[in-house]
Parts: sequence; structure tokens; C-alpha cells
Amino acid sequence: MRPFMNSLRHAAAVLVAVLSVGLAPAQADSRIGAWGSWNTLPFFPVHNHLLPDGRVMLWPGDAGINGDQGMLLDPRTQNLSSVAKAGFDVFCSGHVFLADGRLLVAGGHIANYIGEPRASVYDPRADSWTATPDMNLGRWYPTVTTLANGDALVVSGDVDTSTANNPLPQVYETATNTWRSLYDAQLVQHLYPNMFLAPDGRVAAVGPTERTRLLDTSGTGKWTMLATIRPGGHRDYGAAVMYDSGKILFLGGGSPPTNRAEVLDLNAAVPAWRSVAPMSVARRQVNATVLPDGKVLVTGGTSGTGFNDMSSPVYAAELWDSATEQWTTLAAAKVPRLYHSGAMLLADGTVLTTGGNDQRTPEVFHPPYLFKGARPEISSAPASIAWGQRFTVHSMQASMIAKVTLIRLASVTHSVDMNQRLNVLGFSPGQGLLEVTAPASGNIAPPGHYLLFLVDQNGVPSLGRVVQLGATAAAPTPPQLTGLSPSSAVAGGSDFSLNVAGQGFVAGAAVHWNGSARPTTMVSAGQLTALIAQADIATAGSYSVTARNPGSAASNVLPFTVTEPLPAPPPPQLTGMQPSTTVAGGAGFTLELTGQGFVADAAAYWNGSARPTTVVSATQLTAQIGQADITAAGNYSVTARNPGSAASGALTFTVTAPPPPPPPPSFQLSVSKTGTESSKGLVTSSPAGINCGTNCSASFSEQQQPVVLTATVKGNARFMGWSGAGCSGVGTCTVSMGSNQSVSARFERR
Repeated sequence: MRPFMNSLRHAAAVLVAVLSVGLAPAQADSRIGAWGSWNTLPFFPVHNHLLPDGRVMLWPGDAGINGDQGMLLDPRTQNLSSVAKAGFDVFCSGHVFLADGRLLVAGGHIANYIGEPRASVYDPRADSWTATPDMNLGRWYPTVTTLANGDALVVSGDVDTSTANNPLPQVYETATNTWRSLYDAQLVQHLYPNMFLAPDGRVAAVGPTERTRLLDTSGTGKWTMLATIRPGGHRDYGAAVMYDSGKILFLGGGSPPTNRAEVLDLNAAVPAWRSVAPMSVARRQVNATVLPDGKVLVTGGTSGTGFNDMSSPVYAAELWDSATEQWTTLAAAKVPRLYHSGAMLLADGTVLTTGGNDQRTPEVFHPPYLFKGARPEISSAPASIAWGQRFTVHSMQASMIAKVTLIRLASVTHSVDMNQRLNVLGFSPGQGLLEVTAPASGNIAPPGHYLLFLVDQNGVPSLGRVVQLGATAAAPTPPQLTGLSPSSAVAGGSDFSLNVAGQGFVAGAAVHWNGSARPTTMVSAGQLTALIAQADIATAGSYSVTARNPGSAASNVLPFTVTEPLPAPPPPQLTGMQPSTTVAGGAGFTLELTGQGFVADAAAYWNGSARPTTVVSATQLTAQIGQADITAAGNYSVTARNPGSAASGALTFTVTAPPPPPPPPSFQLSVSKTGTESSKGLVTSSPAGINCGTNCSASFSEQQQPVVLTATVKGNARFMGWSGAGCSGVGTCTVSMGSNQSVSARFERR
């Protein structure tokens, strides 16, 4: 609290109305994102924490209101609920999450510039506080940092108006619930210094001063000064984030404020600050939030000179791309966020902004990636993972995933998020799953709870899954089996699908046959199906069937029985068939077979191939013989088989060639010549046969009709015309030979 800050105009009150669910803004924009307002709170939050169960823990302060008046906010419904009291004023404290998900709160408010020496641990599962031993002296505006082993470092904070800042770093040792003082590392630091666990296990102090130091927290402690000096000088109320393992972005701050930004890579052999592109506007009292895609969102602040110039608020958000190191201006908020404001990433990928003195209405920013298509979905992921562990994340969009990230849960106050950091994880995609590798050690990612995100090729993140990272991962619960279908098979049978019923199956569960996994499909939490190969049942015996969830022990065992095959049944005997012959090219027909020993599912075979068969009785079968079976003349074997038996003796079925077709009918055509010069006339036919002259009669078939007669003359004779068979005139005579016909041709002298 500062004495010149505005007074709190609205006292904390009990919220009696049911709050509505916060929805995405109607004006979606894939370029600049969009803001949405939430329901007004009974106080303006100064301290904000994303608990492992997804709720947000808030508490107030300033203007005479006690910070031990916190509330729990459910982001899904915006419902508020009460929270247990710490027993002292936790306003202006430092805080960080421990490995088990509890929140360590160190220091607090007695009066302006007078800090509490007390510390306490909040357990969100039990909604209870457990006091630790007091620190060496009071701390007001301290910073707390989780160490690689899960302990917590606390530095700085005002003791009182005469002593000023507490120079003694202390480590809270979780195993013994004690404070270890780093007497050889005493240093007067600025209030709420920007501190980060470095990849070598030391803690880097990167702001607000321009000098960068590394603190070795072992033993009694030791500071090492880095040669590099951050450009831009001392810049209080700027913001710093670890946007990748060991990589820090520092931006804004100072008075007058600056728009500068710099990066520091603590992985380098000789770490050195390097300037990057500046923001579009100068800011102090600014918040920076690392996003699932690795970009950094900057919100709020003032561009005015002085501690907290409320006349020059900055409303537009900006986005820093860690790949290009460039800035993009995004949509503008409606509420000014200055001193005592905070911003935190929520599990749905939005960013919740709260507070600033007298600002009781939260806003939520929907980054541009939420308007670029459907999200990838995590269908299952482990609840806990160990350092360096290879673990499985199931997603139907596995082939589309471009990045997997872990982001530590937020714990923010006064524009300083003491818990936030991002890790990019290595992974390899499979069919519907990703094999992901956890951070290698606590130096890279200290133990505790993180949001796990899958980011697709369009930069769209999944909903975050809370996972607990630590030295060991809790073993997943094994499933329970209740039944198999089928539960037996005959040795030597074919591949088959085994249905396994039970409880507690999760994505990636696998059925094991005698201890070896088989290809498995998860139908539901209560059913799996597995492919059992012919080789698995080649030998009679009892086989064990179990199931495992990813990483779990085996389930209970159910037996599967493989029995010896039954002896082959005797073949039937054939004694006759009806018909026993047919003509090639005929229609299909029903073949009746008589014999002895036919059983259910017996089949007739035509030249060795089964034909559709009906068992009439133990002595009779009928089989359907198709037209294609009798296209060619010849002898065909007919046999019968009972299921599993050898073939019966063969009967011979004869297909004969069809008889030649009868000759077509023929009819007699007779031609007579008349007249005085008949001897000089000649009648011929086409087709040939009539040559009258000498041959005046011939037979013609129907296939040869019509017959065309032509008359010619010699000497002084003249053809006078035709008569009979419908012919007349002196041209040709066309005769249709559907019956015997007679035609007369008359020849006269000229």
C-alpha cells in the first residue's frame, strides 16, 4: 500500500446473486483478439492465484481493507465462494506454489512499509492454512521463488520504516517446515524484485535494477554478479517473464516509462542482455503473461510519468512473438489496469485481468488464436509426470500438433507473477497419440502443477490439462476386468475379436494375452476389444487375459480356454442325383442329391467348389447350380462335405453339347414361258437356281428370300411381262418364298 493511493470506495460485501457464465465476445477477431467483461467483484483483487483445481483465489488490500478477506472465483461459472482466513493481513505478501499444490504466502501488511514476519501455507483441498515458523524479520513486498527441489526462496521486503528492506535471503525447507538463512548472501534488493530459477539451479535477479545477479541457495548462499548490464537503467514496475527454459523477456517500467524490451538467455555460456523491438507504447504498472503458443501478452499499465499516473492508462494489449521478436498491437480493454492490477493465464487459453485500485470489474482477453479454427483436444493425459519421463497424451488431432507446452500456474501481485514460466516439450506423434518428454530436471521446471497444452499448426491451443511434475509420477490406477466374450476357442481357429468388459479403462488402455499386449480399441470406460491372432490359439490350454491403463499395473486376470479341436466328422456318402445330365448353355437348376450321413451345414461341391446348399434330411441335399456352371459340355464331379469332413465319393454329372439346329424349310418356285417367241426368252434368278432355258424350277428356303427373277431375250423377240406371284410389268420380278410359287413370263415377236 502507498499512502498517496486512492481510497477503496467499495467495502467488501457478500455476493448474493448467482453470477452468469462468462462467454466469448461476439466480435471475434483472429487478428487482434477480443475482450469480454465479467461480473463485478465485491473488491478489487490485488493478489491472484490459479489453484490446481481451476479456481482462482483472490484477496484484496489497500485503503484500510484487510487482505485476509479472500474469495474463490470459479472461472467456469463466475460463482464466488468464501475461503479460509490466514490469520494475518496477507496484503503485500509474496507467494508461490509448492510441489504438492499448496500455496506458500510469506510476509504481509502491518502498516505502510511495515512487513509481517509471518508465513503460512494454504491447502486448497482442505481450505485450510498451516502457519510456518516466523521469518527472521518482517517482509512487505517480498518475492518468493520455487527452487529445483521444491523448497522456496524468499528475498527482500520492507521490515519497517527505520530498517527498510530485509537483506537476508531465506529458504523455506518443506521437508522440515523450517527457514534456512543465507547469511553470506545478504543484499538489499528492490521491493518485489524479478527473480527466476535458472537452468543451473541458481536464482537469477533480473530486475528492476539493471545489474543481473545469480544466487546460489546452497549452504549459507552466495551471489555472483553477471558482467552483462541490462539497457535502459533501473526500471521499477516493468514486467519480466520466462518465455522458454532459461530465456527471459524484460519490458517497460521506469519513470518516465519506457517501451523498451530486452531478452536474456541464461543457457548461454556467457549470458548477455540483448535489446529487441520495443513496444508500441511506453508502460509501467504493466502485466506480462506467457501464452500456450510461447508468445507473450502485455496488458495494462500507464504511459504517464510518476508512480501511478492514472491520467494516461494504456488500454491496447500487445503481443510479443518469441520467434520473430516483434510486437503486434491487439484489441483494447475498457478498464484501466494500473497499480495493484494482475493478469493470469486460465486453462481455456484466455487471460484474466483484475484489479488496479478501485477497479472491481474483471475483464478476460481472448487471444487471436481462439478465432483461428477448432481447438485440438486432449482426450487423456497423466495427472502426474516425472522429470525426464516419456509420457503419452491422447488426441485425435495428434498429427496436426506443432508444439507441446507446460506453463506453471499463475501467482501474481503488483504486476509480478512469481510462479509463471513456460517449457516447450519434445514430442513425437503417433496414431491418435503423442509421446511427450517431460522437462529433464527441477532446474528446468521446478516441481509443482502446470497447465499442459497442445498447440496445432494454426497456433490454436487445446484446453489446458493440469499435470503435477516432480521426481516421481503417481502410478495410474489399473482397470478391473469383469468378463470376456468369447471366453473360449478351439485350437487352430482363425483370428477373432475379443470383447473385454470391466471398469476404469482410459484412452490408451491395452489388453494383454499371457502378458503381451494385443492390438486394442477402447469402446468405452467399461469395454475394450482386442484382436487375438490365429497364432495365439494354435495350442490348447488356459491363457491369461489382463488389461493395463497407460503406465498402470496389470488388472486382475481372467482365464481364456483354448480346447482341442473335435475329431473330424465322417464324410457323407452319395448314392444318386437328379438330374444327372443337362444340355450345355441351359438355365441354372436345382440339383437333388441323395445319400447317407448328411449333417447340418453339409454342402454340395461342383468340381470342388461349394454351391449354395440346403440340407433337407440326413439323406437328401439340394444345391443351386448356376447357368455359368454348365456353359461347356463335359463331365463334372459332384461331391458333398459335412463341416470339417473330407469329401464324399464323386458322382459324375454330364453336360452334353446341344443338337444341331434343323434345316430351314424350303419352297418350290416354278417358271413357265409363254408367247410366240418363248424359245427366245431366258429367265434367271438371284439367288441362283432358276435358269429357264433349261432349268425352270428350283427350291428356295425362307433364308434365301426374296428371289429376284430377270427376263432377257434373243433375236427379234420382245419380253411382254410377268404374271403370277404378284409380279407384273417388264422389270424384274421379286418373289417372297413363304410358300410354293409359280410365275409366267410372256415373249412375243417384235
